[in-house]
Amino acid sequence: QVQLAESGGGLVQPGGSLRLSCAASGFTLDYYNIGWFRQAPGKEREGISCINTVAGYTYYSDSGKGRFTISRDNAKNTVYLQMSTLKPEDTAVYFCAATRSPWAFSCSISATGYDSWGQGTQVTVSS
Repeated sequence: QVQLAESGGGLVQPGGSLRLSCAASGFTLDYYNIGWFRQAPGKEREGISCINTVAGYTYYSDSGKGRFTISRDNAKNTVYLQMSTLKPEDTAVYFCAATRSPWAFSCSISATGYDSWGQGTQVTVSS
């Protein structure tokens, strides 16, 4: 059974940083794509970034590019999202998701492309 668990969220002041973790169990990260998504109250789920865990290929949405960095540690079966220069509009529940992928240099930030999801971790950016 594929299980994902997000952690690292919390309350941070504007301009601060957080590192979110997505720990996988029930599988190893080889030949998987992992995506980070967020959903603010009253808003649709938004793709932020994704990574292929074999080649390390990464992709960022316009929202994720610049201030966010995705990375993985296959030995720890964990994918990270480093967030910096946080703004109040970054406040949301952040989810990670996984899907098997036969391609080493491709991933998608479309939520419909993923079939396993974590429960989410709350990020609140406020002074």
